[in-house]
Amino acid sequence: MLKSMMGRAMRARMKERAITLFAAVIGAAVFMALGLPMPMLLGPLAGCLIFALAGAPLRDMGALGTFMRTFLGVAIGASVTPALVAALPHYTATLALVPVFVATIGAVGYPFFRRVMGFDHPTAFYSAMPGGLQDMLVFGAEAGGDVRAMSLVHATRVLTIVTVLPFLMTFVWGIDLSRPPGAPLGSVPPLELVLMLGAAVIGWKGGERIGLFGASILGPMILTAALSLAGFIHVRPPAEVIWAAQLFIGLSVGAKYAGITGRELRLFVGAGIGFSALLALISMGFIEVAHLLSPAPALDVILSFLPGGQAEMVVIAIVAGSDVAFVVTHHLARMILVILTAPLIGRWLGKS
Repeated sequence: MLKSMMGRAMRARMKERAITLFAAVIGAAVFMALGLPMPMLLGPLAGCLIFALAGAPLRDMGALGTFMRTFLGVAIGASVTPALVAALPHYTATLALVPVFVATIGAVGYPFFRRVMGFDHPTAFYSAMPGGLQDMLVFGAEAGGDVRAMSLVHATRVLTIVTVLPFLMTFVWGIDLSRPPGAPLGSVPPLELVLMLGAAVIGWKGGERIGLFGASILGPMILTAALSLAGFIHVRPPAEVIWAAQLFIGLSVGAKYAGITGRELRLFVGAGIGFSALLALISMGFIEVAHLLSPAPALDVILSFLPGGQAEMVVIAIVAGSDVAFVVTHHLARMILVILTAPLIGRWLGKS
């Protein structure tokens, strides 16, 4: 009987993943047909969101989805060159803003969720923290927070930023987001393809083994950066691989809305949208200051101080032709700072 139950559960998971993949592909096809920006990211996100709101049973792709994310780490690592390392001192002024940026978001976001939306302390605190979604859910669950509420708030924050930003970039700022995110598969040397694949898998699994946060991206990034600095890798992963990674990332965000109820839509998604509006105002102020302090192009600064998901912002930076290393450095600084300080501050606020 146990074996039969396990078999039914496995078939149910496969069916849910098939529906999710179908929704993602349909979304991507519609976005491509309509000429909308970033169809391989926003199309799957929109397709899965619509299916979820319609009540379809969705599920992310599990290990396969995580594996596809590793190639974003590889793409970031391939951007780490000797010239980049030499330019790192020029990031000091804007990196110094990151702690103030995080503190401002927390100072505005926590009262919003606690007093305005009526969340309990741990749910309010970890909903307000602009760290990685998975890390905040782990910390929030350990503190006794509502995991479903935090998941929907963070998913809505990411969804709002990565949906609105490409449309602004395309239709307001006139930035071309239709360019391929890398060289064609056939033009990448086979040896470099093998090294990238090895860096993706070994970096991911090795990072997990040592407890590295964000191992699926940071592990491959570190290993690929070492190979790039040593002169073994000279290009990013092929465009086809980056497109596939975009599809799985968009899918994973949209699938988080599976099983959503009317109450969750009103309360948690509504809170996420309100918080995103507050984040936009905060980010605009810091972007202005950072632009005055840094010689970096305005687009690089904008992408660095919008607290979307790390993977999603990397995709946008790659497609837009921005300085990926500059953008990623600021997002990593933000996430590391939140991960190191959030549990301590959360406990202190809870006691007080």
